[in-house]
Amino acid sequence: MAVVEGLGGVPAETQAAQGVGALKPPGGVKFFYSVGQFVESGYLAINTFIFFYYTAVLGLSGSMVGVALAISMTVDAALDPLIGSWSDSVRSRFGRRLPVMLVAAPLTMVTMGLLFAPPSGLTPLLLFVWLTLTKGGVRAFASMYNIPYFALGGEMSDDYVERSRIVSYRLLSGILVSVLITAMAYSLFFAGEGGLQRAESYPAFGWAIAALVLVGGLICCAGVWRYAVALPQPTAAPAPLMRRFVGEVAEMLRNRTFVILFLSMLLFASGVGVHQALSSHAYVFVWKVRPETIQLITYVYLAGILVGVPLTPALLRHMEKKTVAALGFGLVAAGWIVLPGLRGLGLFAPIGAAALPWLSLTALVFGLASGLVFIVFPSMMADAAEEHEQLHGARREGLFFSGLGFAGKASNGMGLMIGGFALDLLRFPREMGRQVNAVVPEDVLAHLTLAWGWVPAVLVGLGALVFAPYAITRARHEQITAELRLRRAAAAD
Repeated sequence: MAVVEGLGGVPAETQAAQGVGALKPPGGVKFFYSVGQFVESGYLAINTFIFFYYTAVLGLSGSMVGVALAISMTVDAALDPLIGSWSDSVRSRFGRRLPVMLVAAPLTMVTMGLLFAPPSGLTPLLLFVWLTLTKGGVRAFASMYNIPYFALGGEMSDDYVERSRIVSYRLLSGILVSVLITAMAYSLFFAGEGGLQRAESYPAFGWAIAALVLVGGLICCAGVWRYAVALPQPTAAPAPLMRRFVGEVAEMLRNRTFVILFLSMLLFASGVGVHQALSSHAYVFVWKVRPETIQLITYVYLAGILVGVPLTPALLRHMEKKTVAALGFGLVAAGWIVLPGLRGLGLFAPIGAAALPWLSLTALVFGLASGLVFIVFPSMMADAAEEHEQLHGARREGLFFSGLGFAGKASNGMGLMIGGFALDLLRFPREMGRQVNAVVPEDVLAHLTLAWGWVPAVLVGLGALVFAPYAITRARHEQITAELRLRRAAAAD
């Protein structure tokens, strides 16, 4: 029987039924919950490799790769609300989230391995189809895991700061697995001459990461099920999914707070997508850093996020979530403006080891700032879901977090598509993808650098403007949770 901290040993199921106190899961539950981040972070860690592999190594045009990634992500993003509504309505002895997660984890592993192992000899059209289907499969099955997983994190506590601590646990786990994947990639699979340009290294890399994702997903489910089953579940059988779905989505879109969070994340993730899509090209061809050096930059980026893990809850003791998120938006945009602008304008052009300190500094700022955003946004979305329950009388955590996922993935797909078209518009020479130490014209490199930095910075700035009207303060959240606890206590009586 799970016990909630700070409530005199009151069982979680009793507290959930009575609607009293603040839910605060014990450290062991938060630890096992955080391991489930292996699924999302494992997928995110391989994103840049996918774009580089299919363009520079397999020779598919940037436009075709961008369109394939955008199609797969957009279709998956359209499925997210259905997955969220489905997980909201599940009733089982494992709770309403874990059954969906247990189905999704092995399917994510299989499709992820196939993504990096296309059959040899495929025509460009068939390679495009393979990429679209396998990428779409990975993303869809990962969403089947992640949407109920994120919603479960929102349900585990109703405390204003504790929710951010749960996200911090999850983010810390994501940092650790990202470090592991990066080390495996650059020190094992892509080490030595040729590095990322060796086609034969990618299948083994893909299957290894897929296995790691599966293990993390299953460990999470095994570790949290006793706590998860004690959380509130639907008490009545829901209406058929397709009958209720349109009404639920329309109800959600009337929530002003949700719309603000959705649109601002849409723009922020678009910027991240453009930046990530072009990162490997920029590191290999513009800055001319070796694979062993690229992993150092990645570690600095992850170290920046790591600093943000304890920093965010500390800031939230003195600042509103809106202020912390706005700080993150501003730092991300600034980090992408300075160094890419100097290089793109020809004012500063270090290469190799000389570029490492400057690239590391940029990565550190990006990591720290994005860490603030990635911790605070899920916490704000959980607050928005409670506001929705107060206004409409229905819990929609799964649907709300599917909206956040929809924004992130659809826009990230658009970012990758923009990156792919940018390569073609810049006339980046595809035939040089497998050529070690290839020489690319300077005007192409300058424009590539600006596309890598300034375009995503503009998108992030627009996201910050959309985010400005967000209005759930600490005081407003306390008012909402107090009212909901009274309602639940009255219902229990």
